[in-house]
Amino acid sequence: AASLVTEKTEELAVIEAQDVGKCLTEARDVDVPSAVSALKYFAGVAPTLKGSHYYNMDTGNTARPSQSFAYTRREPLGLCGGIGAWNYPLQIATWKSAPALACGNSMVFKPSEMTPRTAMALAEIYKEAGVPDGVFNVVHGPGPVGEMLTKDPRIAKISFTGDVATGKTIMANSSGSIKAVTLELGGKSPLIVFDDCDFEKAISGALMANFYTQGEICTNGTRVFVHESVHKRFVETLKQRVKDNCRVGDPMDEASNVGALISHAHMQKVLSYIQAGVDEGATLVCGGKRVGTKGCFVEPTIFDNCKDDMKIVKNEIFGPVMSVLPFSSEEEVIARANATTYGLAAGVFSESLSRVHRVVAELQSGMVYVNNYNTAPMEIPFGGFKWSGHGKENSQEAVHHFTQLKTVYVEMDGVPTVF
Repeated sequence: AASLVTEKTEELAVIEAQDVGKCLTEARDVDVPSAVSALKYFAGVAPTLKGSHYYNMDTGNTARPSQSFAYTRREPLGLCGGIGAWNYPLQIATWKSAPALACGNSMVFKPSEMTPRTAMALAEIYKEAGVPDGVFNVVHGPGPVGEMLTKDPRIAKISFTGDVATGKTIMANSSGSIKAVTLELGGKSPLIVFDDCDFEKAISGALMANFYTQGEICTNGTRVFVHESVHKRFVETLKQRVKDNCRVGDPMDEASNVGALISHAHMQKVLSYIQAGVDEGATLVCGGKRVGTKGCFVEPTIFDNCKDDMKIVKNEIFGPVMSVLPFSSEEEVIARANATTYGLAAGVFSESLSRVHRVVAELQSGMVYVNNYNTAPMEIPFGGFKWSGHGKENSQEAVHHFTQLKTVYVEMDGVPTVF
């Protein structure tokens, strides 16, 4: 399957760009390779699934040493449900189906109704690769279709990527049949820039953490905390880099690096947040407007002098909107960074090894990026804290979420009895 996806890279990238509105170059260089990485990684994991062996146990038997032993087996859950989001349709479909199938499960996958096509392409690829009919299945439709999956007692597990409100509903629906649930939800992640950072790396990190995929990434570091000693220079450099390097345009144009938002309704939501930022007194550094009259394009937008209680700082916008907040001390910025119901990701830019590890230990986030942002190798766990969900995707951790552990005790010393 991985080889087939690689062969069909251009075809899949075009579909992804057309459905999502993201740049073709991004879909080709990131989305499709991420899907390939998931398929290859979990194909390698499949033959390594194993349990543990236990011996020299305290069994309460007088015989010493005990000859009894125990072992565990990792077994499939059975039928799993996957519900995807619209920002990375192919990636999410593989991030859920690859570990599920590698662990011996079958899956019913529902892509977002706004981006349905690459899930169907993946199903065809699985079939061509030899996956039996009925092992990976795709169903389409709006929210009620996903709700049906969460309530169906035949489904043993739900893996969902999306917003917090839907995640809460899925947890409630799944409780009726005590399903296992993995949730990858929203975020309002802090990106902390200390005065001893590598300045240009921090600038690049902040831009990538806010404007890649038009800002439609759950982990984005949209609360950019900048130390007051470098704050003015940082904002001025951000503004110049946006002016020089951000090219909003047709996603199919290879020169574009900021594409279209997913829908007109979502664009209006993003624009309403930008207006709220202006109304609440944040300084509009650049952007803030719709680009053209056709399509759903919004300028990369930077607000400075933001306050923690502003709507643009508290709420997940899911668009190209960065909030810059100056800070003066390490203790202060940690407290402000953690003052949110979200806990998906965080970023720290500093050249001080001791400071980095000190801050990382205090941040209430499931993932912390040091001197980079939004990298997601398949080998490391992906998932958040607090309202950003629970459970992990990718890495060996995913195996624990798509299997159940059976303990087997083997008696070798006789059976004591009081009867």
